[in-house]
Amino acid sequence: MKKIAVVLLFFITALGNAQTWVTNIEEAKTLAAKENKTILLVFSGSDWCAPCMKLEKVVWKSEEFKQEAENKWILLRADFPKKKGNQLSAELTASNKKLAEKYNKGGNFPLVVMLDKTGKVIGMTGFKNVTAEEYIKMINSLVK
Repeated sequence: MKKIAVVLLFFITALGNAQTWVTNIEEAKTLAAKENKTILLVFSGSDWCAPCMKLEKVVWKSEEFKQEAENKWILLRADFPKKKGNQLSAELTASNKKLAEKYNKGGNFPLVVMLDKTGKVIGMTGFKNVTAEEYIKMINSLVK
């Protein structure tokens, strides 16, 4: 019985700390308006872009980022994987391409774009080889 309780507690804690990345700009804008948050849009190449993978590991998965994101941002990801086994649905691929046409015309990876709740660009940045805490400060400086 104790083992079950420990396992259940572990899963509840893990779910509570999980961050939610949306993949639809309209959903992100609706949530941002409802929760009075800004949108953090990330363009990534999850299976080929080394700086994207480093941001994922060092920043996006960090506890500091998860806590900050929970309070301030709606997370929107536009991923562009290249490996055949990682391909997205045709619908999601088309949606990501539309996001790139509007917000990432230069094709930069990774690219972090801060948007207000209506989808207007507030600021943008790319990869910086810094700690999660330093990257969060940089993101926050884009919003001010």
